[in-house]
Amino acid sequence: MPELYVGLMSGTSLDGVDAAVADFSGVGIRLLHRHYQPFQPKLRASLLELQDEGRDELHRAAVLANQLSHAYAAAVRTLLAQAGIEPMQIAAIGCHGQTVRHQPDAGYTLQLVNGALLTELSGITVVCDFRSRDIAAGGQGAPLVPAFHRELFHDANRHRAIVNIGGIANVTDLPAGGGVTGFDCGPGNLLLDAWIMENSGKSFDQDGLWAAQGKVLPALLEALLAHAFFSLPPPKSTGRETFNLAWLRRTRSGTEAAVDVQATLLELTAAGISRAISEYCNGAAEIFVCGGGARNQALVSRLRELLPGMKLDVTDALGVDAEWLEALAFAWLARQTLAGKPGNLPGVTGARGPRVLGAIYPA
Repeated sequence: MPELYVGLMSGTSLDGVDAAVADFSGVGIRLLHRHYQPFQPKLRASLLELQDEGRDELHRAAVLANQLSHAYAAAVRTLLAQAGIEPMQIAAIGCHGQTVRHQPDAGYTLQLVNGALLTELSGITVVCDFRSRDIAAGGQGAPLVPAFHRELFHDANRHRAIVNIGGIANVTDLPAGGGVTGFDCGPGNLLLDAWIMENSGKSFDQDGLWAAQGKVLPALLEALLAHAFFSLPPPKSTGRETFNLAWLRRTRSGTEAAVDVQATLLELTAAGISRAISEYCNGAAEIFVCGGGARNQALVSRLRELLPGMKLDVTDALGVDAEWLEALAFAWLARQTLAGKPGNLPGVTGARGPRVLGAIYPA
C-alpha cells in the first residue's frame, strides 16, 4: 500500500510554495506529484515588511500566519486534485512555514503557519514548527536537510558533498564512513533575487544570464566576504536578518553598475560555497547541487571552475529532482515525527543530541 505524505516548503526567497506528494512505501522515496504556487504579490509584500521591525508585529504575524495557512491549503488541494489523490490517503502534511525570524543565539526561530487552521482547512494531520525543538536543545535549528541528504544520498564507497542553494546556501558533507556534518555557508539566491527584482522587476535571474553580462567587482566582493559570518566555524546558520539589501547597500559604494553588482553577488554565493567545501569537506570527490540555484547555469558553471578536480552535477543525476528536494525533506521530517524518530543531526546543528522535531495537529 502507498505510504503518502505531503511536503510544503516556502523559503527565504519568498517566491511561493513548493508542494510535493512523496511515497515512502518502497525502497527510498518516490516523488509522485508536485505543484508550485506563487505567492500573491500582496502576501509577499506583507511578508517582506515583517522581516524588519515595525509596529503591531504580533497582530500582523498572526494574520499572516492565517493567510499563509489558506495559501498552503490551496496548494495542497490543487496538488491532490492534479494527482488524483484523496486527502484521506495522506498520512500527514509536513509544513516548513515561512521564516520571518531566525535567532538561535536568542533561543528562538519563527516560521509562520497556523497548524491548527491548516489541519481544519485540509482535513489532514499537519506537522510543523520543526526547528524549535532543536534550538531548545542548544542547536541552531538549521540546516535540517542534511539528515534527509544522508537518508537519500549517502554512499558507502563514495565521499559526497550535497549543496542546497535556496535563499540561503548550505552544505552537507557525506563521507563514505564517519559522521555527517553540514552548515549554512552564506547567501544562495536571496540577494541575487532581491537585486534583480529591485533593478528590473524580475523575480529571479533566469540561468544567471544577467549576472553573466556583468563583471565581478573585486573591492565589493572583498567587502562582502569580510562579513564575520563567513569566518565563523560550524555549526552555524543564517538568514535574511543577516544577508539582505540593506546590508548590501551599506557595503557597496553606490556608484557600481547594477549588472556588475549582480555578477559580484553571484560570485559571492559561489565563493561562500566553494570555500566551505574546500575547508570542511576534505576528501569529497563528488558534489551534487540541489535547490532553485541548481538551475542557475552561470552559478553552477562558476562552482565547477572554483572546485576543479571534483565531479559536480545536480541531484537529478541521483534520481531526485533538484528543485523539489526540500519539499520532499519536510514530507520525510513529518514521517519521522509521527514515527517518534529524530529529525535532526547534532553534528550539524550543534544540539545536545538527537530530537524528535515538530508539533503535531491531528486531523
